Amino acid sequence: MNPYIVLLAGTGALILLVAWLPMALKELPLSLPMFCVAFGFAAFGLSAGDTPHPLHYPAVTERLTELVVIVALTSAGLKLDRRFGWHSWMLTWRLLGLAMPLSIAGIALVAHWLLGLGPAAALLLGAALAPTDPVLASDVQVGPPRSGEEDEVRFTLTAEAGLNDGLAFPFVHLAIGLSLNDALPGEWVWDWAAVDVVWKLGAGIAAGWAVGSALGWLSFRVPNRARLSRTGDGFVALGVTFLAYGVTELVHGYGFLAVFVAALRLRAAERHHRYHDRLHDFAEQTERLLMMVLLVLFGGALAGGLLDPLDWWGVLAAVMFLFVVRPLAGWVALLGTAAPLEERAAISFFGIRGLGSFYYLAFALNQAPFGHGERLWAVLGLTVVVSIALHGVTVTPAMRLLDAKRRRQGVLPLVQP
Repeated sequence: MNPYIVLLAGTGALILLVAWLPMALKELPLSLPMFCVAFGFAAFGLSAGDTPHPLHYPAVTERLTELVVIVALTSAGLKLDRRFGWHSWMLTWRLLGLAMPLSIAGIALVAHWLLGLGPAAALLLGAALAPTDPVLASDVQVGPPRSGEEDEVRFTLTAEAGLNDGLAFPFVHLAIGLSLNDALPGEWVWDWAAVDVVWKLGAGIAAGWAVGSALGWLSFRVPNRARLSRTGDGFVALGVTFLAYGVTELVHGYGFLAVFVAALRLRAAERHHRYHDRLHDFAEQTERLLMMVLLVLFGGALAGGLLDPLDWWGVLAAVMFLFVVRPLAGWVALLGTAAPLEERAAISFFGIRGLGSFYYLAFALNQAPFGHGERLWAVLGLTVVVSIALHGVTVTPAMRLLDAKRRRQGVLPLVQP
């Protein structure tokens, strides 16, 4: 068979599945990521060819995961109806300021005690697994722009997923610094604080705000005939994504943070315009296609022995990451808030791990010698597999129960025009 023709047929089938499967699986306690991983495992398991192990293709792994995450961040930012604010985003700030550092510390301690990892590798695993994934968390995120599907649980998890990918980066760089300096303190710690924390976070926010503001003006504020929104082209979402990310990386800021901030600023420029629907839909469709490709490859990596280095301690560690560390960190972060008990429980539990974790691990292993590459990938891979299966099965019935209770109580989603 002609490989080119086979590739065309396979690509066509994949695109059709991207469109059809979410609709087909909507009424079932299953998710699109579960199907993709299973398909990749079966396809590569039956194939006699090479399997896509991330350690065999480190640069490709880093770039592909980077691409899908930044597109997902744009999609997340565009669909938030709620205005940016301190009080209205309070649950998100608590997750970012308390739950994420607690998760990083908890995962690192478990990795050190159970797996025997050194400080650098343990911290890297914590930083990679702490953020809620913006790609795989779509089932617990808000609906499209102006749809009104923005209750407190969905909004908090969407906003958290949009911001914590950028905020986890300083901890990844700290792990790299520990690895390169044998975990010994020195002047490099001050460089890390000044550059990787202060400058890169500030540059990410500032560049994202500037790019989003400029594109918002071009889209909705310039004279009518010259407005970018008049094109009606959804692929402009990719231009927003790549421009914000590229400009920020050129000034050595955190591009993940900038992309989400730029999407928020673009949405704020004209909150009710229909063009946001076009931008969001295109970004979401692109994200879904890239996600399917990567998860099929992830399934292939599982078939090729990604989890072979695991022992029972690694399995126990993955279980603790998902069932103990994140839920406990989220619960502590939300103590004292007015959110109902069941909503706090849902927010704490549905911290889905996924492709963002892959990116962080691939990025760090390409920057420094951690010495535990296969074991780190095995533990992280198992954590993501369990997260995909666990959250994929539970999210639909859980969100239905929450929605039903809100309807009985007459509580409507909070949408601030």
